Amino acid sequence: MNPVVHFELPYTQADRVQKFYGKVFGWKTKPLGSEMGDYILVTTAESDAKSGEAAGAINGGLFPVKPDWPDQYPSIVIGVGDIQETMNRIGEQGSEVLGEPHIIPGFGRYIAFRDTEGNRNSILQPKM
Repeated sequence: MNPVVHFELPYTQADRVQKFYGKVFGWKTKPLGSEMGDYILVTTAESDAKSGEAAGAINGGLFPVKPDWPDQYPSIVIGVGDIQETMNRIGEQGSEVLGEPHIIPGFGRYIAFRDTEGNRNSILQPKM
């Protein structure tokens, strides 16, 4: 299989988007400057010191379009330890949680949110 190795999210305010993902999820950002098109690299998992490969992996899923669901576009799902705490941090950073968490049987608690740039993504507290 060919794995997903990278994701990209659009932004309109670099400082704001870096602050949001840093404060809410602890991600590290590295702006590459105007010579690289103002691209910002994002680190979500530390690398293994021996292999240099990421300690985690990115998997994905496909979902059917539902007429009554908001913002059904490509997005990412971010694993969290405490969904309620993360929802609080999302709100504290001026963003919006979409609805109430629900249980995905066999996987955990899930909810979507919009970030400071209007991107719809989701968080999942895995089943323990």
